[in-house]
This record gives sequence, structure tokens and C-alpha cells, in this order.
Amino acid sequence: MQITFKLFAGLSQYLPAGSVRNAASIDLQPGETVHQFIDRQRVPSTEVHLVLVNGKYLSDAERMDHVLESGDTLAIWPPVAGG
Repeated sequence: MQITFKLFAGLSQYLPAGSVRNAASIDLQPGETVHQFIDRQRVPSTEVHLVLVNGKYLSDAERMDHVLESGDTLAIWPPVAGG
């Protein structure tokens, strides 16, 4: 079981070596939630802001319980400031 894991902006440094265009295919653990997957990939929680699974936004609370499925796409953006 694999998902496509996408990290944007400065977060791309947390993708495995050999990742292409901000994305990697990564194996899932059975029953793994979004929160558990992010933690296992060692992406700092303070750098995780916008999280989408298959294009659907997940709140902080939803990330704790949402179980990833084979074929999902998990995309994460860091907090961004601008003006």
C-alpha cells in the first residue's frame, strides 16, 4: 500500500532522496493516520499548516483520526506570510 506524498516550499527537504517534483511514493503502515504518517516522515509539526488528502482540507483534529488508504495523495504546505 502506497500513497503519493507531496511537500511544498521549504518542506520538500523532508522528502526521501530521489523524490521528483516535490513528490514521492511512500509505503503506508496498516491503519496509519495522517498524523502518524507525518510524524513517521519526521516533518516537524510546527511546519505543518495546510494539509490536503486527495484535494480535501483536513483540520488539525481530522488529521489525528483520518486513516490513509492506498492510492491517496497527501499534500502539505508550511505556514506562509506575505503582503
